[in-house]
Amino acid sequence: MSRAARLARRFFDRFEPVHAVTYFAPEVRIALEAMGFTGFWRGYFAARSAPLGRVPAEVVTAVFFNFSAERVGRTVPAIWEVADPEAVLAVRLSSAVTALQRYGVTDDLPGVAEAAELAGAAARGAPLDGRPLFAANSALPWPETPVAALWHATTLLREHRGDGHVAALLSEGLSGRESNVLHAAAGSVPTEFIKRSRDYTDEEWASCVEALAARGLLTAAGTLTDSGRAMKDRIENRTDALALTALRDLADDEVERLFVALTPLTRLVVAGGDLPAATPMG
Repeated sequence: MSRAARLARRFFDRFEPVHAVTYFAPEVRIALEAMGFTGFWRGYFAARSAPLGRVPAEVVTAVFFNFSAERVGRTVPAIWEVADPEAVLAVRLSSAVTALQRYGVTDDLPGVAEAAELAGAAARGAPLDGRPLFAANSALPWPETPVAALWHATTLLREHRGDGHVAALLSEGLSGRESNVLHAAAGSVPTEFIKRSRDYTDEEWASCVEALAARGLLTAAGTLTDSGRAMKDRIENRTDALALTALRDLADDEVERLFVALTPLTRLVVAGGDLPAATPMG
């Protein structure tokens, strides 16, 4: 079965918004704050790292890849003094489901059960090799209701793609901190936004620009060179190719059915208005 890697990019466009409610929907933020995780980032690190369990900050830094060790260390493992990972996992699932239901994505809505079944089949069939955050989420119990199962499946697929993206970046010799700078230079996300959301000082940002310029990837002013653009294209293409393996157990007609079922659900989520126009993903 031969499929173009760009199919994985189209798939990402559809499942990412469903997963992303866990970061941006008010139901999730309110639920995490009620547990004691004040501020966006404490809730983010708690919810996203909870599948890993009570691991050291170094593990979270390695797996999340593009946050500074200092930023992670200010949050992990202190977050587990607020609530244990098992409690956070239960809240992140229930609050994400509540948000999806508010958008109109309910268990009895046509297409939800089929999207959950097929996305779940894709997630279950995706390879674990070298994908720690995907593997940690894969080890969690599978939800029983369609909306919960759909959110869980999209979360697995998102972390599967993310782990593959990290592998693609590493294969090009990029650090996590440098990868943010390259991403901004490519115009995928505003520089000031990524500097703020990923906690860069002006000095660290300039150091990354200097290191990438020394490799011929950026100009001294921080813009992409032809070599930098070629590298960025390789990374994105390799990410798509690695992510495409999530669809390997689905026949062509099943992939088509998944897209048909998932697309209107994604539109409902986007229409809900909670997802920001700009995110670190671009």
